[in-house]
Amino acid sequence: MFTLTEVASLNDIQATYRILKPWWDVFMDYLAIVMLMVAIFAGTMQLTKDQVVCLPEPLSEERSETQRSTAESPTKVPKTSVMPDLESTMSSRGSRNHATGETFDGLPPLTTDQPDDGDHSGSKGPFNFGRPTNLEYQQYIFINQMCYHMALPWYSKYFPYLALIHTLILMVSSNFWFKYPKTSSKIEHFVSILGKCFESPWTTKALSETACEDSEENKQRFKTSVAKHLSTGSEEESPSSSTPMISRTGPKFSAEKPVIEVPSMTILDKKDGEQAKALFEKVRKFRAHVEDSDLIYKLYVVQTVIKTVKLMFILCYTLTFVTSINFNHVCEPEIEHLTGYAQFYCTHNMAFMLRKLLISYIALICVYGLVCIYTLFWLFRRPLKEYSFEKVREESSFSDIPDVKNDFAFLLHMVDQYDQLYSKRFGVFLSEVSENKLRELSLNHEWTYEKLKQHVSRNPQDKQELHLFMLSGVPDAVFDMTELEILKLELIPEAKIPAKISQMTNLQELHLYHCPAKVEQTAFSFLRDHLRYLHIKFTDVAEIPTWVYLLKNLRELYLVGNLNSENNKMIALESLRELKHLKILHLKSNLTKIPSNITDVAPHLTALLVHNDGTKLLVLNSLKKMINLTELELQNCELERIPHAIFSLTNLQELDLKSNNIRTIEEVISFQHLKRLTCLKLWHNKIITIPSSISLVKNLELLYLSQNKLESLPAALFTLQKLRYLDVSHNSIAVIPVEIMSLQNLQYFAVTGNRVEILPKQVFKCTKLRVLNVGQNCITSISEKIGQLVQLTQLELKGNCLDRLPAELVHCRLLKKSGLVVEDHLFDTLPSETKDLFNQDFNSNSTFGTGI
Repeated sequence: MFTLTEVASLNDIQATYRILKPWWDVFMDYLAIVMLMVAIFAGTMQLTKDQVVCLPEPLSEERSETQRSTAESPTKVPKTSVMPDLESTMSSRGSRNHATGETFDGLPPLTTDQPDDGDHSGSKGPFNFGRPTNLEYQQYIFINQMCYHMALPWYSKYFPYLALIHTLILMVSSNFWFKYPKTSSKIEHFVSILGKCFESPWTTKALSETACEDSEENKQRFKTSVAKHLSTGSEEESPSSSTPMISRTGPKFSAEKPVIEVPSMTILDKKDGEQAKALFEKVRKFRAHVEDSDLIYKLYVVQTVIKTVKLMFILCYTLTFVTSINFNHVCEPEIEHLTGYAQFYCTHNMAFMLRKLLISYIALICVYGLVCIYTLFWLFRRPLKEYSFEKVREESSFSDIPDVKNDFAFLLHMVDQYDQLYSKRFGVFLSEVSENKLRELSLNHEWTYEKLKQHVSRNPQDKQELHLFMLSGVPDAVFDMTELEILKLELIPEAKIPAKISQMTNLQELHLYHCPAKVEQTAFSFLRDHLRYLHIKFTDVAEIPTWVYLLKNLRELYLVGNLNSENNKMIALESLRELKHLKILHLKSNLTKIPSNITDVAPHLTALLVHNDGTKLLVLNSLKKMINLTELELQNCELERIPHAIFSLTNLQELDLKSNNIRTIEEVISFQHLKRLTCLKLWHNKIITIPSSISLVKNLELLYLSQNKLESLPAALFTLQKLRYLDVSHNSIAVIPVEIMSLQNLQYFAVTGNRVEILPKQVFKCTKLRVLNVGQNCITSISEKIGQLVQLTQLELKGNCLDRLPAELVHCRLLKKSGLVVEDHLFDTLPSETKDLFNQDFNSNSTFGTGI
């Protein structure tokens, strides 16, 4: 037989789960234990002491004879006791009381007096009396067993076992939601997170800071009242004797020091901070996981309904059978052929105890049922699949704590029945404001001024810049670096720029890469007046901070991101009209048309740079309104021809159409109307020929035609007397026209990567040449006329079919070995004096560079 402790263990749950046990569940658990004790006690008594004692009912002849002998000698004690008439006894219900010893009605009292006469041989002890039944002891045992199973009602025999089974079922039903796999994992995770949140030092700090913030208003009120008291006290030299002591001492204390004390803990231990950060992430993931379903809520409702229905069933049939438990029973086992008697009168010795235990069990069942009904009332009285932190929001500074739903809400409702403090402390980890405060605290603790100083570098323009990447925020120490000129913030989603930025008087350039920074009012005023260059990289236009469009002193704006969305009209470019001093606008995106709102800044915009990602730019009509534009770049826009809208830009000085699909440039004739055009970049296209109308662009100084499909250079090209820069590298040009000698102002000429076999001597008549790149061709010799290029600083000959270098290179005084790009074996063909001169210059340059 198992013990009570072993059975009660079925009702045990993990100690941590107790926070999810409201008072009614705890009360029902104790009721179940009491019912279990009743069932086990009844079962133990029944197994050890339960029995039926039976006596045979006398036959009719024997009964009449007994009555006659009793009438003839009423005062003489018979040899056997007289058995009363069973039928009259049962009808009169005069059975002897088991507790008082009263006799059954109709039974003559038995006497133990000795007879007056007669010799009783063979009897040495007391005189035997009673009715002879001629039954042996074994027969009585047999009859008792037969009547136990036939005469007793089944409920008298099986009540303890039924009570035990019902109680075990109730215990299992009460804790089934803790055991079911699909809910137990969520509950275990929730309890684990809840316990860590409750014990986290960050929770204590956040709530204590909230308490201090809430008490600031009271402190101000108290200071006001103190001032009044002090002013009143100064008028009176001595206090009145009727004034209470608290009135005299209170203002004096408050005037010296405020009553409210700020918590001493200003920073968290690094380990505690990391644990708190992990808790925020766990809570976020757990909420997303649990809020998707309401399985825990449904399972709890179902198990409560099952318990209620089962209790009603137990109560109904138990009340029916409670009256069947009696002390007296009549047994007719049909064994007259074995015993000589057909009917027996039996008593059940456990009847009284079982009746009392059953009544106690029914009372416990009733109480249990009432608690279940209350539980159902609580479950359906209000929506438990919604939980509001409104009270916590009112009591704390974390007004952004969201309301939760489904299983998450139900678990919090259950926790509230245990202790509402758990939910309050748990709400701290649902607040983004709280998380941001933690990140800010940890960030400032980690990124000190000394550490930031180590990350400051100088860019090619010799400006001090600081690049912060993937931090939780902007450290406060950044704004103490007053000498900083460029600040780059990348992948910092919670970046905030405080008023302290006004200390950075040298800051003129700001980079925000996927960083929708928030700016305080004072900080915005500073940026509006001092910021000159702003770079913004984004994925969606919503990431562009709204304050960007109000920077009235901004000179250059770089926007890199997707602008070709359905919400393109909502990009808020109309706000660019506030950028009164904007000169350069750079758009790196996937535009299909130039946004018409850009024309709002047309009067003062001087440069527009559009770098597409390969998306075809179709509509360019808005360009016509940018009459003051001096520089225009349309790169990688899949243009097939030169847009006509460009020819309206009379002030245009530089045009860059790099990386398009332009095949023909017949429209170049219209460039004659662009009197100020000096730079034309048509590189990285598919241009086959250059029209002779190129000669009409008289003021052209720089021409980029590299990475095309040119096979020849027209003579008209060399009529551009102002041309200083000509790049036709990486084409299919075979011959360099001799007309090149006309370009007396040419300083840069590149024909690298073509099919040139002969480098004409006329090239060397361009005496102003500084750079000559003719590598990767088929040139077999270099004329000695190269010595005429006295201003040459770079000469590229590598990748040709040369067998020697001309000794006249020595006359190119400005040419150094670092500027001479040739194979080593060709360099060795130079005279030793020339090589020594080149090496000397190379060594002096190396030493000078090392010194720098």
